Amino acid sequence: MTFQFVRPPVADAAPMSPSELEAALHAIGAERYHNLHPFHKLLHGGKLSKNQVRAWALNRYCYQAAIPRKDHAVMARLEDRELRRIWLQRVLDHDGRDADRGGIERWLILTDHLGLDREYVISQQGALPATRFAVEAYVRFVWDNPGLVAISSCLTELFAPKIHAERISGMLEHYDFVEDRVMAYFRKRLDQAPRDVDFALRYVLDNAKTVEQQTAVLNALTFKCNVLWAQLDALYAAYVSPGMIPPGAFVPQED
Repeated sequence: MTFQFVRPPVADAAPMSPSELEAALHAIGAERYHNLHPFHKLLHGGKLSKNQVRAWALNRYCYQAAIPRKDHAVMARLEDRELRRIWLQRVLDHDGRDADRGGIERWLILTDHLGLDREYVISQQGALPATRFAVEAYVRFVWDNPGLVAISSCLTELFAPKIHAERISGMLEHYDFVEDRVMAYFRKRLDQAPRDVDFALRYVLDNAKTVEQQTAVLNALTFKCNVLWAQLDALYAAYVSPGMIPPGAFVPQED
């Protein structure tokens, strides 16, 4: 996938300092991160029905399941063995290792608790077409771009701890069908995401030196924010308003 820059380099512009680049990255999140989406405001505010929460968890599984594939694609772009060794931890966090079954299993515990059939969730057959397109576009983007750009696309983790904290408190407070034990995925990410982003951010700030590189970094993060936002657009249109559920997608049934 060839990604067209939405912030073209300005002729004769000077590269940003590391602190300026970091501020520019945070500005993207402040404008575009999906915690601002109306669907998430409904989810965290207790305004969704159980079936709407089911639809969210079912579709979000597609993204969770793709994260290790994305991280393997990142490693395929890295020639430095030590960088690959560090990045491998992300794969293990989601796929699991030994006694730790990983983040994907923790997400399935959530969908189990919501009453969704596990095999149905894993098959992704009930996911919205837009969800699957967005997720695969992200994996392909990482595969097709250099290591610096691929790593930059992961910097949404800069903003993730806040949304996880909001999700834990909001869902436990507002939904009587959610228990503390099924929020284990999000509690784990409160520790994992800051560790991951500390490394990724340092790598980006150390290696994005030219205007062209910095532009590519900013565009990669913008692209990733768009991927997350598009998934919520699809959920809102299908399960909130106007309620247009595509053929083959999950159709809520009465309990």
